[in-house]
Amino acid sequence: MKIILAAPRGFCAGVNMAIESLELTLRKFGPPVYVYHEIVHNQYVVRQFRDQGAIFVDHIQEVPEGSVLLFSAHGVSPEIRQAARDRNLNALDATCPLVTKVHLEAIKYAREGFTIVLIGHEGHDEVIGTMGEAPEAIILVEDEAAVDQLQVPEGAKLAYLTQTTLSVDDANRIIRRLRERFPEIQSPPKEDICYATQNRQEAVRLLSEDADVVVVLGSQNSSNSQRLRELARENGKTAFLVDGPEDLDASAFSQGQTVLITAGASAPESVVEATIDWLVQRYGATIETRQIREESVRFPLPKPLRSFAQSTQP
Repeated sequence: MKIILAAPRGFCAGVNMAIESLELTLRKFGPPVYVYHEIVHNQYVVRQFRDQGAIFVDHIQEVPEGSVLLFSAHGVSPEIRQAARDRNLNALDATCPLVTKVHLEAIKYAREGFTIVLIGHEGHDEVIGTMGEAPEAIILVEDEAAVDQLQVPEGAKLAYLTQTTLSVDDANRIIRRLRERFPEIQSPPKEDICYATQNRQEAVRLLSEDADVVVVLGSQNSSNSQRLRELARENGKTAFLVDGPEDLDASAFSQGQTVLITAGASAPESVVEATIDWLVQRYGATIETRQIREESVRFPLPKPLRSFAQSTQP
């Protein structure tokens, strides 16, 4: 067996920032630290932090008044921020800056009187937060069929935004349909789908051509990880999305196969290494890393944590 190890893979800058923020918050304030939604969509990461005293909640009312609360990487609506203030919570914000960019674009377009078409997945934490910035101005579409059914007043100013973790190909198809129906529709100067999402999708698109099987490390509720599996399957490959090797079935693999391994932007490298070990032990697999793009992006920590982080450095 041969393993092709995709690069880049795994943690993006936003996830690194969010995870470091929670680690520092636990060290600075001690447990419990409450987190609004999962810090990132990865079960392994969430379990690790639960063991350290993080408590993940879906409702602000679950957080005792005066407690420490961290907003997850996916962002929150103004309503949630106000609810945190009303409960006198010490709230820190680990929202990915690329998600914040979409929030600011939504606010700008709404103030200018635009109807905003948001391309995304209903119920996703990021989408809920973005729609909360201008709920009266935003219409959510998930596919081309939804674009065909859009009803907007004649002469309305239109703009579109996208969830940051979408399939690039799917988003482009929806955008093309929007432009066909509404030629005057506006868009931000820079696209919203994040660099890491695009890079990981490009790696799967290119490298899966040389593979028989694709293994994507990531959790089922991770949008960007789901897109990687879908992309591999669109390329005609058998593809699995798993949290780790414990979720793999040995009967799905055989000697002589080429297996592409990648990881979604919220999956830690430790589960990649564990999966490689699992295949090496069973099939004597050899490993070849293939680098598609270099990544050097870093995002700053939330301001309340920066001086503490510097004081704890050796």
